[in-house]
Amino acid sequence: MTRSCPACGAANEEDEDFCGSCGTYLGGSSSRRARTAEPVPEADAPAPEPDVTPPAPRPAPTPAVAPPPPVPVVPPAPVAEEPPPSAPEVTPEPAPVPVRPAPPAPAPVRPGRPVEPVADEPVMAVQPGVPIAQRPVVRPVVANEEPDGMPCPSCGASNRPGRKFCRRCATPLNPGEREEPLPWWRTRWPFDRRVRAGSGRLLRGSLIALLIAGLLVAGFLLVPAGRYVVEDVRDKLGGTGEISPSDVSASAAAPGHSAKLAVDGVTNTYWGAPKAGASLTAEFDKPFRLVGVTVHTGVSTKAEAFRQGARPTQADLRIRTKDGKIHEKAWTLTDKPGEQTVRTGISDVVSIEFIVREAAGQESGRPIALGEIEYFKRTK
Repeated sequence: MTRSCPACGAANEEDEDFCGSCGTYLGGSSSRRARTAEPVPEADAPAPEPDVTPPAPRPAPTPAVAPPPPVPVVPPAPVAEEPPPSAPEVTPEPAPVPVRPAPPAPAPVRPGRPVEPVADEPVMAVQPGVPIAQRPVVRPVVANEEPDGMPCPSCGASNRPGRKFCRRCATPLNPGEREEPLPWWRTRWPFDRRVRAGSGRLLRGSLIALLIAGLLVAGFLLVPAGRYVVEDVRDKLGGTGEISPSDVSASAAAPGHSAKLAVDGVTNTYWGAPKAGASLTAEFDKPFRLVGVTVHTGVSTKAEAFRQGARPTQADLRIRTKDGKIHEKAWTLTDKPGEQTVRTGISDVVSIEFIVREAAGQESGRPIALGEIEYFKRTK
């Protein structure tokens, strides 16, 4: 006969106290309950000795005085004495007690006739009763129910092969054998739940499929934005350096103010655009990451000479990459001396075009002055 474990459901024998698979306590086994319920025999009580003390003699009846009218006097009948109680386990048969015959009733007393006294019978010895021997108590013999198998290292009880825990004290029988650790994803919710075989597989599979699909969609939609964020962080944290163009050209230039004067490294010379709409183009030999563009407007950086010439206030940047794509950026310039910078963050740049859209101080036909233009790349 087998018993099922309340924790894991494994089958166990009737004589086992602990589950062989998980070590859960199953309750007392049948052999232990039988040993617990076995009655303890009591010591044999000695047979009581019969009471042989002779009964005390009864006093002689006192003759009654016959009153008128005469009433017959009847003595009370003798009462047999009961034997003393014996032990509860063994009850011997009581010895026969001799019963004396009742004395004859005295003759009625007649008036004027004396009453004769009645003599008592002699007291005789009583034979003791024969004790009855107590019946022997039959004790059940416990059969050798120890199975053949590995002995417990703690209590020494034998266990049948295949058990993991002792059936008497639940000690692990193979302490050296350890379960393999679970993979890392089995330690995260909702995969860390311990369920029965086949339970929850569909749910876990659906969650994994949805997670993979979400990652694919997020990667497809957010890769450009994510790349832009990464490059922008690198532009801010990395170093920058000025890069010189390999060739500079202008769509138009005032006499004595050519395009090369805008990239000569000084601000007291300038490129003069005859009117709005003129452009300055810089070409580069190798593609690079354009971080920003810096310009110095006006004929000089000094305030008293700055307003003596025309200066641009609105411009456009047309940046072309090596794949032929053009990025346009509008730029509003402040009408004061000093450098002004605009950040771009464009990769693989091969040419940059600066187009004058609006200008201030063009009275008397003065050219629009661009003192210096600088280009910066990322160095790390």
